[in-house]
Amino acid sequence: MSHGKEVRDALRGPTRALRQAIPEVYAGYRELHDAALADGALDARTKELIALAIAVSKECDGCIAAHAHAAVLHGATPPEAAEAIGVTFLMNGGPATVYGARAFDAFREFYEEHGTRATAA
Repeated sequence: MSHGKEVRDALRGPTRALRQAIPEVYAGYRELHDAALADGALDARTKELIALAIAVSKECDGCIAAHAHAAVLHGATPPEAAEAIGVTFLMNGGPATVYGARAFDAFREFYEEHGTRATAA
């Protein structure tokens, strides 16, 4: 099973339908998303790694796929992702070992596709 593209693709249709039903809510969420992940004292790469770790803690496969992909696009490396995921073991124990493995699988999937291009950009 793919924990990256397959999850993202499976959610595409249902997400589109809900976004059409409540467009104002999605627009507000998009503003929050963009503001929270914009470069500031922390760069977007670091923020995406934090979001990936939180996605593991929340056991959210869709969030894992989204933030693994975004972390790769912002230049994160597999060792950085692994360390961020490792912190979730401290905070969440056993469940983090399951969702952490899913997150690392998703990250590596996107890294294999985009990693060298993302870091070169």
